[in-house]
Amino acid sequence: MTQETGYPVLWPVPTRWADNDHYGHVNNVTYYSYFDTAVNAWLIHATGTDIRDLPAIGIVAETSCKFLDSLSFPDQLKVGIRIGRLGNSSISYELAIFRDAGDSLRLAATGTFVHVYVDEETRKPVPIPAVIRAAAEPLVVTAAAEG
Repeated sequence: MTQETGYPVLWPVPTRWADNDHYGHVNNVTYYSYFDTAVNAWLIHATGTDIRDLPAIGIVAETSCKFLDSLSFPDQLKVGIRIGRLGNSSISYELAIFRDAGDSLRLAATGTFVHVYVDEETRKPVPIPAVIRAAAEPLVVTAAAEG
């Protein structure tokens, strides 16, 4: 876990020109896209597999975001990823968006993102695929570890 942020993974996500709204800052809905992009890119990288080819797929069942600072193109971002709960069929991610200022990171938002794994055909919950669980386990944090 990085001491500076409290997140074991800091995934790079650049802002895009199209992310800015009429007011010149990144629109709030785009923060959710950064969460989605970071989690799924990290999963593909950490598992070494195309997660779209697994028999179980992660469906986003819940998200939240607390906005702390505005972002704007061309900000470079790091999305902090850790896991608050690793269940039988779900993973609760705890996320943070940081603006990368080169010599420091500035917190812009925190949020949650819950994947529930379901059978790709029936959409019924199934156990988290072994390759996903193996990648996720090192990111699980406890209250004592955060303290």
